[in-house]
Amino acid sequence: MIVAGFGFRGAANLAALRAALARAQAGHPLVTALAAPDDKLALVAALAEAMAVPAIAVSPDAVQAPRTPTQSIASLSARATGSVAEACALAAAGPGAQLLAPRHISPDRMATCAIARSGAEGLEA
Repeated sequence: MIVAGFGFRGAANLAALRAALARAQAGHPLVTALAAPDDKLALVAALAEAMAVPAIAVSPDAVQAPRTPTQSIASLSARATGSVAEACALAAAGPGAQLLAPRHISPDRMATCAIARSGAEGLEA
């Protein structure tokens, strides 16, 4: 499974999510699922529906579990993780997941996206 994880501001829109995804996706396999914190899943679910892929809700505890290479002060303050996008991608991809693309920021700076591959996919590659 290839998961795009998202972090975004409350004022973000679908265009911001699409732009962040396009930046993160460049040069990587197509995503097969999208993920976001459970309290922000609605916007990501709309994008997932348009892409015909599942949307995965990530609980607050799961957002805090993975170590992320990016360490954003805003993310640490808001969600106790260095990058919400990276944490969501890793958590949703499951045990042994690998980050393929660290967070990429939309041009309007409203959304971030990171790409992770599940541990099972890593064994197949």
